[in-house]
Amino acid sequence: VRGTTKKIDVTLKDECSSCHGTGAKPGTSPETCSKCGGRGQVTFTQQSFLGMVRSQQPCPDCHGTGKIIKEKCPDCYGTGYISSKKTIEVNIPAGIDNGQCVRIQGKGEPGVNGGPRGDLLVAVIISASTEFERDGYNIFSNVVISYPTAVLGGEIKVKTVDGEVLYEVKPGTASGTRVRLKGKGMPSVRNAAQRGDHYITLIVDIPTKLNQEQKDALMAYEKALTGNERHGKKKGLFGK
Repeated sequence: VRGTTKKIDVTLKDECSSCHGTGAKPGTSPETCSKCGGRGQVTFTQQSFLGMVRSQQPCPDCHGTGKIIKEKCPDCYGTGYISSKKTIEVNIPAGIDNGQCVRIQGKGEPGVNGGPRGDLLVAVIISASTEFERDGYNIFSNVVISYPTAVLGGEIKVKTVDGEVLYEVKPGTASGTRVRLKGKGMPSVRNAAQRGDHYITLIVDIPTKLNQEQKDALMAYEKALTGNERHGKKKGLFGK
C-alpha cells in the first residue's frame, strides 16, 4: 500500500579483473576471427524453389563475437566475467500488484563486446490477505454488522488498507448490501494521488442462541410490528 524498500541477494557478473573482460590470458589478446573477418556473422547461400537465397547467421567459429581466444584467462575461463553474490536494495513503489516487476537499471547482464549492462527485473510476490481481496486498484472485503444495527442503522468501524474508518449504516440495511468507500483502495503505481475504491459487503449477523430476555424483546418487537402475539410451540398428540 505505502511501498517499501527490500534488500535482495542476487548473483551478478562483473568484468574479470585479470583479463579486463577480454577473456584472454593476461599478456595475450584475442585474435580477429579469420572465418568472418571480425564481423561475427557469415553469409550462407542456399538453393530454394525461388532461386538462390542468401542469409546471414552467427559465425560458427567465434559464435558471433568476431574474436578467437586461443589462450583463455585462467580466472574467468575465457568468459571475461566473474560471478559473485551481491546485496541490492530494491525500492518497491506503493500500489504495486502481485507479479509485477521492478526494473533496476544497469544491474543486469553485462553487454556484448563492451556494451552497457542490461537491467535487473525483480518480480514482486505479495502475500495473500485473509481480510481483503484485490482487483486492480480496488479492494473488497466483508463486514459483519449486528441485527439491531441493520434494522436501526448506526456507526460502525471498517478496516481498510490504511486503517480503520467510520461508516454510517443506513436503517433497514439488508444482508449482502455493497457499499463503496471512494478513494480507500490501492494507490496507482504511476500516480500515488490517484486511488481505487474499497467496496464492503455488509453481512447481517443473525443470532442463533438467545437468552430469555433477548427472546422476549424480539417477540415484543414482532407483536408491535404485526399486532400478533407469538405463542410457544404446542405439544403434539404424543407430547402430552
